[in-house]
Amino acid sequence: MLETIKITSTKRIEFIDITGKITNIIYKSGIKDGHCIILVPHTTAGVTINENADPDVTFDIMSKISKLIPQNESYAHIEGNSDAHIKSSLFVQTLNLIIDNGNPVLGTWQGIYFCEFDGPRNRKVHIKIIKT
Repeated sequence: MLETIKITSTKRIEFIDITGKITNIIYKSGIKDGHCIILVPHTTAGVTINENADPDVTFDIMSKISKLIPQNESYAHIEGNSDAHIKSSLFVQTLNLIIDNGNPVLGTWQGIYFCEFDGPRNRKVHIKIIKT
């Protein structure tokens, strides 16, 4: 089963919690045990797992990465988004989650985030559910 979700970012750099969307897709699949593969097919975006209880965590990550890799540097890439390509390279474009008893296996405070580095944009995330 392959599903695609659409995400609309509203800021240049943004972490969007997609945990609920992923959980719903797993539930709809009816698969109790397996894998959930998440793919972000963009070169200026990514996906990560991190704390979703305190929004200050994602704020701190975005703030620090913006300081480490500023938007306005002397980059060779002429499109003006080299910083976004570099930032996305520090994250991943694919995650593999374990599905156990119909739920993604995550830690108590963990959530799944779509990471936007070149927004605002309309994006896609592909989700593949595999039964084991």
